[in-house]
Amino acid sequence: MRMTTKYADFEGLRQQAVALRRAGLSRRQIRDRLHVDNNDILNRLLEGEPPPDWTKRPRAKDDLRARARELRLQGRTYDQIQLELGVSKSSISLWVRDLPKPERRPPSEQSRHAARERCRRQQAVREEQRRRITDEAAPTVGALSARELFLLGVGLYWSEGAKAKGGSDRRVIFVNSDPNMIRVFLVWLDLIGVERERLRFSVNIHESADVSRAEAYWAKTVGIETSALLKTSLKRHNPKTRRTNVGDSYHGCLRVVVLRSAELHRRIEGWWNGIVLGSRTSSGKV
Repeated sequence: MRMTTKYADFEGLRQQAVALRRAGLSRRQIRDRLHVDNNDILNRLLEGEPPPDWTKRPRAKDDLRARARELRLQGRTYDQIQLELGVSKSSISLWVRDLPKPERRPPSEQSRHAARERCRRQQAVREEQRRRITDEAAPTVGALSARELFLLGVGLYWSEGAKAKGGSDRRVIFVNSDPNMIRVFLVWLDLIGVERERLRFSVNIHESADVSRAEAYWAKTVGIETSALLKTSLKRHNPKTRRTNVGDSYHGCLRVVVLRSAELHRRIEGWWNGIVLGSRTSSGKV
């Protein structure tokens, strides 16, 4: 490196720099004192001279850094290191960022059991909250008047029942997997004067389910013998999809057909249109 006139007496300048260093001055202080603006020149002037102790980082920080690196090499995460050492994640990242990331270890049987127990407790709490809310809400409805039940049944059918598009062969058909929906629908049919003799029932269910058990369940729900059910419709299994409707609570759906119900279907459609028109002119609030 060519020396400028300013640094021509390098050896003399070095002696001054070394003397100041040994007197306990920092690099910044020496730079300002000797007016050395070039860092390369300053490095050469102070070469071989250790910094004074007061300019070094506190020893405790060095110990923390060493411990953080040791823990990281043991496979600890940032969160685990922070919990043990009580330092910020930014400091941990700065100290260990040159180290390889630990391999993700499979959870132990103990940790899996703890996770299952935690999930079970959380599920129990949510289920208790759900049960409490529904139990508190149910009594607020009270007994339904005939008109309220009539309007409810119309809305129930128009949202869940069959609605054929065009043609004259329309029938009232209601299919649902909720037994309470089926019960309410049957009470509504009684209200509007549909005889039970006009009803036909059949089960729709996945082919891999317990068909006999489902048939017995639905027959009991509607109060008929199992032999009175029409032929069960089986849904074929698609191997590309995973079934979620499994377990003892799965009974498939019940299909309720009202015979000679084309006129009733048209009436239900008219009743629903009346509800729509009535809601547009109503000023009541729930």
